[in-house]
Amino acid sequence: MVERVKITPAAAKVVDALRTQHGPLLFHQSGGCCDGSAPMCYPAAEFRVGPQDVFLGEVAGAKFYIGAAQFEYWEHTQLIVDVVSGRGSGFSLEAPEGVRFLTRSRVFTDEEAAALAANRPAVPLDGERRKVTGRSDGLEGNRESRSTL
Repeated sequence: MVERVKITPAAAKVVDALRTQHGPLLFHQSGGCCDGSAPMCYPAAEFRVGPQDVFLGEVAGAKFYIGAAQFEYWEHTQLIVDVVSGRGSGFSLEAPEGVRFLTRSRVFTDEEAAALAANRPAVPLDGERRKVTGRSDGLEGNRESRSTL
């Protein structure tokens, strides 16, 4: 089975330490703000997954989500959670530890992409509309959405 998201051994050690301190965790791949596109780690009970979030899998026992718009940009890549020295500027739990998570990626092979296409995660309607129209704002040919903005 092809995994959409993985974690390095070094990052998994940090996750294990954070879990000991904070309990169950989850990751959300942000799409801007704070640390740019860094994966943010939160206590699972303190982060509400929204209707625009796509579940990619689990890393080191923590569920990993990405926003639908980000998923469309990164759908063709495997995300690899890693850790480096230094503090990020976001609200991710590892910040006080003097490290920060970051996302590395690699492009799926043609064979992996074909296998994943058969099991594509459910992407919210707005995400599907962006993919169909080719515009990132989802408004091309969609009068109804224009009037609601």
